[in-house]
Amino acid sequence: MDSTDHLHYLLVLAACLVVTLPLEFLGDGVYRKPRKLARAIAPAAAVFLLWDVTAVALDVWSIDPRYTLGFTPLPGLPLEEVLFFVVIPLCGLLTFETARRFEPEPLP
Repeated sequence: MDSTDHLHYLLVLAACLVVTLPLEFLGDGVYRKPRKLARAIAPAAAVFLLWDVTAVALDVWSIDPRYTLGFTPLPGLPLEEVLFFVVIPLCGLLTFETARRFEPEPLP
């Protein structure tokens, strides 16, 4: 095991944020609207976190601890898995808002 293996999951999430960060300045400013952002992400994150906790508890799947920091804020879920349900939708929202801003006008 490499000494940095435990950082892999976190590094992938960080890379997603870094790659999509410039979109904040091209789109409508997702980060600048924290309440709207929370309303967009929180419901789906809550549902999928519950699903994930249940699946891990029932041994439907597991998360390899070699690739995480080892901190589990929810039963059976490492911090990185919890962050996944915030970071990935955030990156998707940044992409969507930017694409929507550059969408061509509909033809008459």
